[in-house]
Amino acid sequence: MKNINFKSLRSKAILLFAILVIVAGVLGVSLSASAAGTGPCDIYASGGTPCVAAHSTVRALYGAYNGRLYQIRRASNGNTTDVSTLSAGGYANAATQDSFCSGTTCTISIIYDQSGRGNDLTVAPAGGAGGADTEANAANESVTVGGHKVYSVYTNAGNGYRRNNTSGIATGDAAEGIYAVMGGNHYNGGCCYDYGNAETNNNDDGNGTMEAIYFGNIKVWGYGAGSGPWVMADLENGLFSGVNAGYNANDPSVTYRYVTAIVKGQANNWAIRVGNAQSGSLSTYYNGARPNVSGYNPMKKQGAIILGIGGDNSKTAAGTFYEGAMTSGYPSDATENSVQANIVAAGYGSAVSPTNTPVTPTGPTATPARTSTPNGPTATPGATCSPVTSTITAPFTKDGAGTFCWQSSNLGAYINSWNLVSLTVNGVNETNLYVASGSYPAKTNGYWYVSYNSTVAWGHFEAK
Repeated sequence: MKNINFKSLRSKAILLFAILVIVAGVLGVSLSASAAGTGPCDIYASGGTPCVAAHSTVRALYGAYNGRLYQIRRASNGNTTDVSTLSAGGYANAATQDSFCSGTTCTISIIYDQSGRGNDLTVAPAGGAGGADTEANAANESVTVGGHKVYSVYTNAGNGYRRNNTSGIATGDAAEGIYAVMGGNHYNGGCCYDYGNAETNNNDDGNGTMEAIYFGNIKVWGYGAGSGPWVMADLENGLFSGVNAGYNANDPSVTYRYVTAIVKGQANNWAIRVGNAQSGSLSTYYNGARPNVSGYNPMKKQGAIILGIGGDNSKTAAGTFYEGAMTSGYPSDATENSVQANIVAAGYGSAVSPTNTPVTPTGPTATPARTSTPNGPTATPGATCSPVTSTITAPFTKDGAGTFCWQSSNLGAYINSWNLVSLTVNGVNETNLYVASGSYPAKTNGYWYVSYNSTVAWGHFEAK
């Protein structure tokens, strides 16, 4: 009997499935990924780059996976339960959450790793940039995927997940791939909405100690064309949109409702690839050498996993996560193209909720608007600061660590800040908030006195 190359047959079957997805899209026909018995991590494995972490609150990422996707915690009594798949290779059983959380609220307490390596994500502990995070409200957003109601991991500033003790995640300069499906309508200019590889001690350990997908519209370190949001790589002490620090024209703003984001890296080579998770193929925004900044070649990755935060637990960002995985080895473009076809076939559809209003960017680097009144409990109305460092007028920006006292008669249409220890305007606490001019406190002696305090290089204030 002639020997049969089963690996070759499986690869051809996956390629055929990808072609069928594209044809079905052209004809307007829905094709379920789960019906094919194949998930993104099956495709990565067939390409020789198996998943070593696989997370989703939406669906199974392996065709044979039939187990827990995430755990929820009930606010009324602290009890927990698991939300699992409806069937092998299927979607989340949202009815479990709806029943368990009826009459109360729930948070997401664990996002289970489907790879079998135990790389589950739980709420992030304190780090160099701040105290411990909080769990995300489990009902912040529900959507339909494949015709099924499911819930996302919809995080706001202060929410974040992490695992420091991992198995199989790339360290040093080892090759890896990362993909995620994220919400294109929920982001801000805080630091930093990431999914991927980070430090194991919750601190900033220097250039090259991270490799993660970033999604948002912060411009402090790097940015692309337009006003954002952008998919970039967080490599620690830098969000990179290409080989250069700062601006790279080939990284366009992303306008998709559901975004497929990919960052992958190997020895002196990395790439950004992006697609519409509802249709079409991937585009390569960058593929080339490591950044031309000292400290990123070779990389010094440490192998923790983060979601919704920066490596040092910077937690002023917002975002939405539906699914994602990390691989051992550098995936080929062909493998990723098949993963994209599988994502499209999964059928990401229109939103059912959210119950919380998404963060709407109000400017090129917006953070959530202030909801407290100017004379709140932390305010000292009319207070000034001294000694005055300098007089400023809009437009004005300041980045970096330090303590300053500015005097201004013109702060422009809005002020905005992030990653600061504190920011007060005439004694009113405006720390890490977007504040429109109509909400400025009254001037004192004809001036606003702005007190700025940051302990990190990525602290930011702007008056525009």
